[in-house]
Amino acid sequence: MNTRPCPPESRPAGPLQGIRVLELGQLIAGPFAAKTLADFGADVIKIEPPEGGDPLRKWRLLREGTSVWWEVQSRNKRSVRADLRHPDGQALVRRLAAEADVLIENFKPGTLEGWGLGWDALHALNPRLIMLRLSGYGQTGPYAHKPGFGMLGEAMGGLRYLTGEPGRVPVRTGVSIGDSIAALHGVIGVLLALYHRDARGGRGQMVDVALYESVFNLMESLLPEYDAFGVVRERAGSALPGIAPSNAYRCRPGADGQDNYVLIGGNGDGIFRRLMHAIGRDDLAQDPDLAHNDGRARRAAELDAAIEAWTRGRSVDEVIAALDAADVPVGKIYTAADIATDAQYLARGMVVQSTDREGRPLKVPGIVPKLSDTPGALRHPAPRLGEHDADVAGAAGWPRPRDAQAE
Repeated sequence: MNTRPCPPESRPAGPLQGIRVLELGQLIAGPFAAKTLADFGADVIKIEPPEGGDPLRKWRLLREGTSVWWEVQSRNKRSVRADLRHPDGQALVRRLAAEADVLIENFKPGTLEGWGLGWDALHALNPRLIMLRLSGYGQTGPYAHKPGFGMLGEAMGGLRYLTGEPGRVPVRTGVSIGDSIAALHGVIGVLLALYHRDARGGRGQMVDVALYESVFNLMESLLPEYDAFGVVRERAGSALPGIAPSNAYRCRPGADGQDNYVLIGGNGDGIFRRLMHAIGRDDLAQDPDLAHNDGRARRAAELDAAIEAWTRGRSVDEVIAALDAADVPVGKIYTAADIATDAQYLARGMVVQSTDREGRPLKVPGIVPKLSDTPGALRHPAPRLGEHDADVAGAAGWPRPRDAQAE
């Protein structure tokens, strides 16, 4: 379990050691994909605009002028400045792309082509290159030319319509989830393309990921329910429509008078019976109409009322203790403060005590997924803007990292 950046002598190699990634993206989708590859050993060179760098450096909360989000999104990467609108910057990208395994970009389709850095040009230069292209609507189709952000992908993919309370305005999930979902689909595509190239003797290929398609891919039975039954799934708040009981239930208010909630998933047949026994409602546990989910779904409001009648008189901790003892899935709604001190997070290395380039301590998320033999690692903090310009300035080809040169 890695709890801090690894010193050079103890760094796990990572399953992607030797894979060279050129990141041209900005903000979230492209950089998140590159971060995931970097966490598992890929050598990622991030190209940044000379003036100000990636705008994410200034997003959300800043510490001494730099976003702490930047420290998460750009760890394990190297930063090189280049103006992609200028011939010198384009020449640098061509030089690095000629020896790269993967290039990641999330510009509006056509942008790289306008700079002479599109797929056809780079594939001709390096037939082994895998190019991950993340965009709002994909590289083809009538919407391809439109600019697209994560919120639009979430809306078009069907997620935004379902998020919120019935009869109220659709809301965002609280994070830029459309970008991150697209990034993870992009990582899957890159790994598949690497396998095809290296294990099957194939060529490099383009991986085309649209934000809206990535979101839509997670939308469960949304489309077939509409096609088969004409049903448009609607917002349901904290409930899980058609699967019962599964909801957020009000508990006894805290000392501050604020409402507290607990999440309970009692939707398995055996789990439902254990839940009803735990709350003193064996009559419901033994009701044959409630033996299976279809019957429970028809009486979801009744079941939710029975459960909340029990939780209202108890604290969150009391509810969790009672239902843990009954082997019923239950949990509180975590805040950032809860996460930072939670025993499970800490035991699995998901709260990492890191330091930034200035030596200041900072807790950051750990690495997912967890591989038993070739785990990922936080090898070095996010770079200063242009910190690695010197690495590429005199290199004829792909530059070696400074720590590798030192070793």
